[in-house]
Amino acid sequence: MSTTSPAGADQLAPRKDNPVKVSLASMIGTAVESYDFFIYATASAAYFGTVFFATDNALVGALASFATLAVGFLFRPLGGYLAGHFGDRIGRKRILIWSLVVMGVVTTAIGLLPTFAAVGIIAPILLIALRIIQGVAYGAEWGGAVLMAVEHAPVRRRGFFGALPQIGIPAGLLLANGVILATANLPGDWAWRVPFLLASVMVIIGLFIRLRVAESPEFETVQQQDAVLKQPALETLKQDWPIILRIIGLRLAETGGYYVTTAFTVSYVGLALITEGSNVLIGTLVGSAIGLVSHLFFGALSDRIGRKKVFLIGSIFTIAFGIPMFLLINTGSLVMIVVAIALSLVLSHDPIFAVESSWFSELPANRRTSGISLGYNGAAIVAGFLPFIATAVYGWVGWIGAAVLFSALGVISTVVALTVRETAPAVVGTAPAEPAAVSERAEVRA
Repeated sequence: MSTTSPAGADQLAPRKDNPVKVSLASMIGTAVESYDFFIYATASAAYFGTVFFATDNALVGALASFATLAVGFLFRPLGGYLAGHFGDRIGRKRILIWSLVVMGVVTTAIGLLPTFAAVGIIAPILLIALRIIQGVAYGAEWGGAVLMAVEHAPVRRRGFFGALPQIGIPAGLLLANGVILATANLPGDWAWRVPFLLASVMVIIGLFIRLRVAESPEFETVQQQDAVLKQPALETLKQDWPIILRIIGLRLAETGGYYVTTAFTVSYVGLALITEGSNVLIGTLVGSAIGLVSHLFFGALSDRIGRKKVFLIGSIFTIAFGIPMFLLINTGSLVMIVVAIALSLVLSHDPIFAVESSWFSELPANRRTSGISLGYNGAAIVAGFLPFIATAVYGWVGWIGAAVLFSALGVISTVVALTVRETAPAVVGTAPAEPAAVSERAEVRA
């Protein structure tokens, strides 16, 4: 990581907002955008194979649906680049507002799309086009949201306050799958259209909340010192690309394992004739509900024992749990399936995701949004294709292939984590002691 930071970066602008208020606002906005993004993943597995691709082959339909799911992930780094560039130039808050508006409009539009039966090939083309815009909007969300929380937080509680926006992810997933289950028995296409149409209501709520919080004090400090860069995202790519690659590697167990657990398994249980996909959704709901508490627990724990140790809890569990998870699912028992999905979310995903916001926030303030947004969304390129890859591997060698894939993601992230230094306790805004995605501090500002 670059060791250069704006002069006087430790002289922060006065905090204008309570950190709890800011973190909750970030969390609610993230929940809304996550809802919009996740209903696509669930609807892809449950409906889109027949609705937009008109195939009677279940495996082909699942592959086609997951391919369009992956398209959104492919364009998330573009959203991360744009959010980084403008977030470091005009402010975190403005980018968060615009990303929320775009996501809401596009998600609502998906709910209004004609089907393949109505307009033929135009239907999947429109779906893919909207999915691309959705991916850009979602890619612009995370970096600004977590930085608003972390940059307002007390120094010694950055892990806890940084974990608050992360709750928006399980909250969004909880809402998405809950609505999908609740609308499953609606007549005709309304079963999948209603969840998308509800996005317009949720965006209005999210906007009302986000408009009421102040800009990040550290960004205001950068402005006051006239330290705003002309091309912050480009500068980050030039100077910090090794760290961006490292963040991508760190995220694979969390984000890749997440989509194998929540998206692929919905299709898998149907393809393998094990049970209904709704049983997987129930497990996802249980795990997401627990995640509302577990993220805060792991975030607070990282303030005491360090980000790295908490991270390794999740990445090592991912290695160990691949085969056991599928063995539990293969029983066909609702209880075992719920246990498998919930354990994967709570002990594989949550420890890693809870500390990412505080662990990754170590770039200088004038290009910090760019750094974490590019690294975070770079991993999405891989993660977005994993349900597709897992489905293809299943068609080739059976469930064991998907299980090994899940564990392999844990191996990659664990190896990368072992090469990365600790930050807790650390001060956002000061320069790292040496080049690393996260590095130890010689001094801690009280």
